[in-house]
Amino acid sequence: MAARVQRLSRSMLKTLRDDPADAETLSHKLLVRAGYVRRTAAGVWTWLPLGKQVLENVTRVVREEMDAIGAQEVLLPALLPKEPYEASGRYEEYGDLLFRLRDRKGAEYLLGPTHEEIFTQVVKDQCTSYKDLPVMLYQIQTKYRDEARPRSGILRGREFQMKDSYSFDISDEALAESYRLHREAYTRIFERLGLDYRIVSAVSGAMGGSASEEFLAPAEAGEDTFADCPACDFAANTEAVTTTVAPVDGAGHPAVEELDTPDTPTIETLADFLDVPASATLKNLLVKVDGEITAVGVPGDREVDLGKLAEHLAPAEVELVTAEDFTGRPDLVRGYVGPQGLDVPYLADPRVAEGTSWITGANKPGKHARNVVCGRDFTVDRYLDVVVVEPGDPCPACGAGLRLDRAIEIGHIFQLGRKYADTFALDVLGPQGKPVRVTMGSYGIGVSRAVAALAEQTADEQGLCWPREIAPADVHVVAAGKAVQIELALEVADKLAAAGVRVLVDDRQGVSPGVKFTDAELVGVPQILIVGRGAPKGLVELKDRRSGEREELTVDEALKRLADDA
Repeated sequence: MAARVQRLSRSMLKTLRDDPADAETLSHKLLVRAGYVRRTAAGVWTWLPLGKQVLENVTRVVREEMDAIGAQEVLLPALLPKEPYEASGRYEEYGDLLFRLRDRKGAEYLLGPTHEEIFTQVVKDQCTSYKDLPVMLYQIQTKYRDEARPRSGILRGREFQMKDSYSFDISDEALAESYRLHREAYTRIFERLGLDYRIVSAVSGAMGGSASEEFLAPAEAGEDTFADCPACDFAANTEAVTTTVAPVDGAGHPAVEELDTPDTPTIETLADFLDVPASATLKNLLVKVDGEITAVGVPGDREVDLGKLAEHLAPAEVELVTAEDFTGRPDLVRGYVGPQGLDVPYLADPRVAEGTSWITGANKPGKHARNVVCGRDFTVDRYLDVVVVEPGDPCPACGAGLRLDRAIEIGHIFQLGRKYADTFALDVLGPQGKPVRVTMGSYGIGVSRAVAALAEQTADEQGLCWPREIAPADVHVVAAGKAVQIELALEVADKLAAAGVRVLVDDRQGVSPGVKFTDAELVGVPQILIVGRGAPKGLVELKDRRSGEREELTVDEALKRLADDA
């Protein structure tokens, strides 16, 4: 089948020499400079012709692999009534992330951030018997989230393209099979796209459910941090890294000793005053969990990861206490809180193990206590791994030191279980003639995010450098400028297109060869075919965009080489 020839002389393509003033990440800079996207508003982007082609190529790969596992494509509305999200509790959980609006009659709606509730309702309406299951449905659609600080171009916008799919089964074993099919499809998708990625364990958080894994693309621009072990195959989002500390025998510790420690409201000042390492102290952070003041204990040399804490306690809302929260609470002494005798729920990191002894607040102004032993002088209501993971922390699988890397989340898969099925009473008639509650899986891919991730991973100092599968063309034919060169370039482009090769041809008149060559590097098509000085002799130069290798060929040799690669 003949392919398309895109002539730059007839295309809307404006490249920029300089980076946008507000651009921080490589993908943001290059996608704007190369004319792929244009900013419309904060976090809202227009996909220009070349960008739309790349986006559609990613979409095509995702669609092909989803269809291959038997998933069926649908399209749900983006404008949604609020009632299903109220029923699930997520109307409040999402908070300010939701775009909320009213119609002219006063009815309340939202712009869909994700569609578990609506898919559940669709299946409840369409499937009534176990014979209708299993079913896997997916859509590729625009999602909306009112990010407080949209940044990094299309990496974190208020409007973005996403593939979300959902599986519906009548047993946990069947759900595990649907999960496996999606996991394998995701590996094929990301390999076809040419992405370097890691599959890491994750926490389910507000999504609910049991098993949860993220697909991460390592990149400096990434907002996720993941841990991996150089000694084994362990990899996890830092929020999912757990630590196990065995209890110790605390019987030999002396009694609690109260210390005068004036002007030591921080771990740093306390450690300096007593001349002890921060690791000997117990830090007690006060937060509010759904409005209830709660203390979180961690070793003094570690920091509480508030995001990790929030994920563990989801869907509860977690926020730091304020000065007003201490009003009327003489038991809470700011800067001198200790767990002994504390009349609030007490959570602790596993490092605060039973039998360990600490220096901590004495719940009196200007005083701390020594020899405060966990299990003897205070108890932990619930252990949660909530410290910020640091390089060298022990691997949960083998004990070796972990390393940390930045990455972009490009996919996430969940075994949701029956959270949404319970909310909407999604039952089908089972094999025994009795109602059976359906169990669900949820699987997302950031389609527009994958474009940015590829740009981050593959670009070089000259510009973008797309893998062939998603590039806007297979070859960029550059006519150096003279009439004979432009004529030959167009002739070559037509022959390549007839052979099924997708062609972008720079046939612009009045544009210097230097500008054309710079644009070709910036746009990032995998092969660049230069029709230059050798044109009168029927010679062209083929350049590989990624390796930079150049080769002079006859026109016929170039045509055959490129057609064979198509």
